Amino acid sequence: MSALSRRRFLAIAAAAAASPARATPLYQWRGTALGADASITLAHPQAESIVQRALAEVARLERIFSLHDHRSALVQLNTQGRLENPPFELLECLALCRSVHAASGGLFDPTIQPLWALYAEHHAISRHPPEGRLQEARSRTGWSGLRFDARAVTLRPGMALSLNGVAQGAIADRVADLLRAEGLSDVLVNTGEFHALGGQPGGGAWPVTLDDGQRLHRDAVLLENAALASSAPHGITFDQAGMVSHILNPLTGLPAPARWQLISVTAPRAALADALSTAFCLMDRAAITATLSHFPQARLVHPV
Repeated sequence: MSALSRRRFLAIAAAAAASPARATPLYQWRGTALGADASITLAHPQAESIVQRALAEVARLERIFSLHDHRSALVQLNTQGRLENPPFELLECLALCRSVHAASGGLFDPTIQPLWALYAEHHAISRHPPEGRLQEARSRTGWSGLRFDARAVTLRPGMALSLNGVAQGAIADRVADLLRAEGLSDVLVNTGEFHALGGQPGGGAWPVTLDDGQRLHRDAVLLENAALASSAPHGITFDQAGMVSHILNPLTGLPAPARWQLISVTAPRAALADALSTAFCLMDRAAITATLSHFPQARLVHPV
């Protein structure tokens, strides 16, 4: 959509480049996953075939989580209000959303999609949504309107879900799980969020440089058997001026304030780091600290 702009916030540091001492050259695939820049980096004699298996898994998961593929499980749920026999990956993601929703005091809420669609519609014609329309859209949100178990996922009439604040991390985790099950290690999976399976093939952790769209931060985040996710409230905006954040407060319906330029979180799983970094865009430092107390293995790495 023309009113939206995408910027890159993360880059693999130059220190992850191939070393002359490495017997097998470092191989890196680059592409996209759920519309975000993606890459898979490893050193293995069968790197290309390994990457192809990983990409098949990415494609399978996109057919669950995509908002833009009419065949996806998520689109079917949003269209029909009910999804029978939901995929396990969707249920797992919703269970994580429930935990982060509770820990964040409701600031992480995937039922925000009606509000998001309203902002996108109005800012496409350079208008802010009127208060009446905002209130109507808010009436079609709320975690209490969602029900899910192994038999079905159901939504209250008029509701819709967006998993954009968690799905990229979930896909990174699933790809890492696939490669781990095949006995692989020392792989860096990037599907918009990072999951490091082991460390660099030549030794040491994977260094990932934080990029807030304006400058690269000097100190890289070192990842080894860990995940990293970042959110920037004004990295994607509804308006051309870059003032109306794409991250919306589900409690007020208002865009995230310009409090933080970039939020980065590490955790054992990228889906958790992804959800937390999204929620933290709407919090002050005290609220971030309180939320982190529910997830002892997660850590705020930017800002420090």
